[in-house]
Amino acid sequence: MVKVIIAETKHDCEQILGKFVDESAYDILVEEDTDCYLPAGEMDDSEPNESRIAFKFRKNYFTKEEQDMAYKGLREAAVETQNRGTAAGPKSGTLGNREWVTEYQFEIMDYLINPGENLFGEDPIQGIMDKYGEDRSSAASSRGQVWSINRTKDEGFVFDNWVEEVRAMAPDEATIETKRVLKELVCSTTYANSVFSGIAGYFDRYPRIPYGRATSYTDHNYEKFEMSFPFLQHLSKGFHDLLPKRYDAQITAANKIDPKFIIPGTPFTTVTVNKTFRTACHRDAGDFSDGLSNLLVLSNTGNYEGGYLVFPEVRVAVNVRPGDLLLVNNHEVIHGNTEMKMLDDEAERISLVCYLREKMLELGSWDYEQTRKKFVDERRLNKEHPMWKPLWNGVSEGMWKSEEWYDYLERNMGPSVLAEYHPDATQSSLESFFG
Repeated sequence: MVKVIIAETKHDCEQILGKFVDESAYDILVEEDTDCYLPAGEMDDSEPNESRIAFKFRKNYFTKEEQDMAYKGLREAAVETQNRGTAAGPKSGTLGNREWVTEYQFEIMDYLINPGENLFGEDPIQGIMDKYGEDRSSAASSRGQVWSINRTKDEGFVFDNWVEEVRAMAPDEATIETKRVLKELVCSTTYANSVFSGIAGYFDRYPRIPYGRATSYTDHNYEKFEMSFPFLQHLSKGFHDLLPKRYDAQITAANKIDPKFIIPGTPFTTVTVNKTFRTACHRDAGDFSDGLSNLLVLSNTGNYEGGYLVFPEVRVAVNVRPGDLLLVNNHEVIHGNTEMKMLDDEAERISLVCYLREKMLELGSWDYEQTRKKFVDERRLNKEHPMWKPLWNGVSEGMWKSEEWYDYLERNMGPSVLAEYHPDATQSSLESFFG
């Protein structure tokens, strides 16, 4: 018997993005087979359907052998990283030897840039100080910025002393000074807390690595990665059986991508692997919008408590344990974990998010993407290249519309491939010939 939950309302929870949740964020804890639907909109059918799915949960779906093989095949993909953004949670304390800019500090500076009218003669700065009290130095922020070590040291900058100085300034002067501090003393790069997370499978292009490719883990550990295939293929079957319309949309998209970028026997390109990582509230990004992500849990011993996946907008949490199947609308519904407690020194909780990266649909064939990679690598290593300099990554603006690239592609893959991917190159050559 499957329990059905139809949310009466979808609560506004934007204010808790980047923050951790506890039991106060849910009213229902799911530990049995359950389907949960979002509330109907004005244009929706009254009956729940796949377009309104929040999640589908099935207990004890995977065999012990499938779980053990997937654990061995994927756990090492999770490495220490600061690249998980909002999901890594609020920032407090230090990032290495750098100090986070706390929420208290941001709130003071936000006020100084945009001071509101004060009709009652109260001091807003003092009000912010009183609000945070003695905890102001550790008031965690989800904005992910740090103070510049060198610049603050050179200025002898101490935030509390600085606040007293700007409080004495005229409002316009205080605003100018605060903007200067934000520009010159706060690093523009954003960081996340250090967590253990990584990716297996395949990835699309982005500016510094402008070619589709296997992830580093997959490229160097393919035989281990293969150990997870029975588990991922069983997951794919569950996706097909429980959400056939979403599955059909995703497999149709997957079939447009070179099969070498698809995990065999599945509609997935990529698996995010998290090791004992409590995620703060976030929405996923990058997954195929008409399909669905899938969340699973593996463990070596299963000896842990907590780690419930909470959906605060519908006030429901799910106790996902090893062997369970959870199909979840990760890119639409805010979600995050409660605190997890490992009950012995060896225990690990490995969570997997399996999905199709939407930008993979923009890739060419595997061979074409490999040729792009070789082109970048050869430029990077060619000290005779006009753009070469120490630490150059081989990438430059406009390179994919250059004669250098067109000639390289034609030499390596032939004129038909050049015409297929760059018809403008063929046109420009004809214009040059007849010009």
